[in-house]
Amino acid sequence: MPEGDTVWLTARRLREALAGRAVVRCDLRVPKLACTDFSGRRIEDVVSRGKHLLTRFEGGWTLHSHLRMDGAWHVYTAGERWRGGPHHQIRAVLATAESVAVGYRLPVLELLRTTEEDSAVGHLGPDLLGPDWDPAEALRRLLSDPARPVGEALLDQRNLAGIGNVYKSELCFLRGVTPWTPMGQVAAPERMVALAHKLLDANKARHGHITTGNPRRGRTHWVYNRAHHPCLRCGTPVRMAEQGPPGESRVTYWCPSCQNGQAPEPR
Repeated sequence: MPEGDTVWLTARRLREALAGRAVVRCDLRVPKLACTDFSGRRIEDVVSRGKHLLTRFEGGWTLHSHLRMDGAWHVYTAGERWRGGPHHQIRAVLATAESVAVGYRLPVLELLRTTEEDSAVGHLGPDLLGPDWDPAEALRRLLSDPARPVGEALLDQRNLAGIGNVYKSELCFLRGVTPWTPMGQVAAPERMVALAHKLLDANKARHGHITTGNPRRGRTHWVYNRAHHPCLRCGTPVRMAEQGPPGESRVTYWCPSCQNGQAPEPR
């Protein structure tokens, strides 16, 4: 699932291509929106909220989309060939005279009144890359359940919005705790919150998530997706395990030497 910085960058590219321009073609390919047509209306803004995208049209309507695991928005110039996948995977087309935005494999696509956007995103915690970012409130929410494993708490978008599996694993490494450490046992948790904001902000304007400061292939992450490879800090093989309740578990990575705390036995 895309991290919050990836969604922020998608919103910026959609906004640059569409905002302030009138729609000349609107094709929403989901049954409940099949008759919706915003042709002739101006797109006022495109914003991200955590991992959600909100495309606002004049007249008080918002198209809400979420990428989840496989979704993507691609922007093309008028007349350019679309290359985001086969046509049967297209769920939305929004075109202006100059640009075309094509949404592929979007699992969530719904129409809301702009005044009612909170029905889709109101449950989210402070957005790490949004105007509502509030580190004190994010910390309060994380510590509201001190027994909860830090990895699960970081992924819970109700605590703070924007962290995915990459940053969850990397944040735990950088703060020296395993993802199974109870949130209440994390030393200086406010530093983890500050570091989360710093990492997403540093990566928001580029593809990929560089957490090591090294852009070389295979060196961009400390532990994420590096199972069985040597830790870039100490050389110990990185471990991998599932974390989370059944049906919602995610693969997580950690270094057994650099990170202290609880962890499952290796398989």
